[in-house]
Amino acid sequence: MPLPVLVNRSLDTPEPSPLPDQPPPEPRRVPRGVVAFDLDGTILDDLNHISEVAADVMATAFGTPVVEARIHYLATTGLPFEAQLAQLYPDVSASERHGVAVLFHQRKAKEAYGTAHPFPEVPRVIKRLSQEKWTLVISTGAEREIADLLLEREGIRYWFEAVLGAGQGTKREHLAEYRRRYPDVPVFLVGDSRFDMEAASSVPGVTALGRASSLPGWALAPKDLQQWGAVWANHSLSELPQALARLERAPAGRARRPGPRKR
Repeated sequence: MPLPVLVNRSLDTPEPSPLPDQPPPEPRRVPRGVVAFDLDGTILDDLNHISEVAADVMATAFGTPVVEARIHYLATTGLPFEAQLAQLYPDVSASERHGVAVLFHQRKAKEAYGTAHPFPEVPRVIKRLSQEKWTLVISTGAEREIADLLLEREGIRYWFEAVLGAGQGTKREHLAEYRRRYPDVPVFLVGDSRFDMEAASSVPGVTALGRASSLPGWALAPKDLQQWGAVWANHSLSELPQALARLERAPAGRARRPGPRKR
């Protein structure tokens, strides 16, 4: 079945000039906790395709062999792409890195997002969480407008109360903002990278949960994500509602794992 057409827009059109954000919402009470989801590799099964696009962009721009560039991208995923480039190519000028990042985002939208779909269990899981009175939000390194379009296209935007993207800050800043918006309830981040786990663990009152991944030439096992701060991790989110219910009932101070395991 062809994907539904989005009104007057497609994912491969140039980004419009950003408009100033409206003032952030006032804090409000919600009946249960808040579950913030990362987008790429967590809700959308798109990380393999995105990593191929990133590798080709970096190989063309910097001469890095494609296989090596892909591993470098996957090892730093979870950061905004320009921040990844700053880590990987610190001797390249910021203006050059910015130009490469713009090209990556254009190709990512056209080539990877054009065929991206949620993991099979995601629609059922988020519907159940919403029915169980969890407040669902998005924290992504993609542009908020693109994330909105993708979620609308896949018929799941309805379940999310808010979307914060690259234009609204880093993942840590997103989580701090969600803590402000929804006071006095637990906040969980569901992500798929080391950066996601560490970002959640760095914000008081936020607990990290992980989706493990297994891609050609690259894998993050549940134990890897747990080492970086996840209190629960699995290759599927099917059991996420049960995991959240257990964590919600855990005695105070027991939701987080201790520091990284010694090897």
